[in-house]
Order: sequence, then C-alpha cells, then structure tokens
Amino acid sequence: MYKIVKIALVVVSVIGFVLLFMMPSSDMPVGEQMGEASIDAMHWLAYILLAIAVAATLIFGIKNMVSTPGGLKKSLFGIVGLLVVVGIAYGLSSGTDISVDEMMSKNKIETSESEIRRVGAGIYTFGIMLLAAVVLIAWGSIKNAISK
Repeated sequence: MYKIVKIALVVVSVIGFVLLFMMPSSDMPVGEQMGEASIDAMHWLAYILLAIAVAATLIFGIKNMVSTPGGLKKSLFGIVGLLVVVGIAYGLSSGTDISVDEMMSKNKIETSESEIRRVGAGIYTFGIMLLAAVVLIAWGSIKNAISK
C-alpha cells in the first residue's frame, strides 16, 4: 500500500510540474488565461487531490471515531458545539450590513439579504472560533505556568 501511495504521489507531482511550465504568460489577459487547457488541467488536478483528501479524512476519521471507546460521544459533542456556534453567529448577523442595491449597481454583484446574512454568519463563526482558540491557548499556558 505504501509503495502505491508513493508512486501515485510521484506521478501527481510530475503532472503538476509539467503543467506548471505549460501555464500561459502573464501578458495574456485574465479572461483568455482561464480558458487555457493547462489552467483547466490544474483545476482538475486540484479537484481530484481535494476529493482524495476529503475521502481519506472522512474514512479514517469515522473508522477512528467508531473504534475508540467514547469516540462517538466526543465527536457528537464537537458537532453539537459547532452547530451551536454557527447558530449564534447566524443570530448575530443581520443581512442588512451592506445595501443590496449598492452591491448590484456599484459592484455589479447580484446578491440578496439571505446571502449577505450567511456570509456574515461565516465571518462571525470564524471570529468566535478564533476567540475560543486564543482563550484556550492562553488558559493552557497560564495553567501550565501556575502549576510549575
């Protein structure tokens, strides 16, 4: 199994390296660059690698979660906690932070209040998770310093 993975990694690396030198020049307009075959191939390579990473993460994560005692319970607590954070963030976001008419007329972006609210919820979720991470790291450091 290890040899197969090693060979696959070498093949993917060589394909990526070859595609790197097939990239269009920077003088070409961006609209034309996006239609190039090398760009499309790089995108497909990225999608394939992303699919493999997601599949491996899910398979091994579920296997590990089921095989360890209490793993399912801990995972359920984590998922519920994440859903609570997302719910709080969605409640905090209003959807009226940005004018929908201004987005359509000035920036030529079609959007709605619900989309703006979902983006706001994502930003709030990131902020809450960042704050929680900083607090937990600080708490661990303080607890470690006090116990010594």
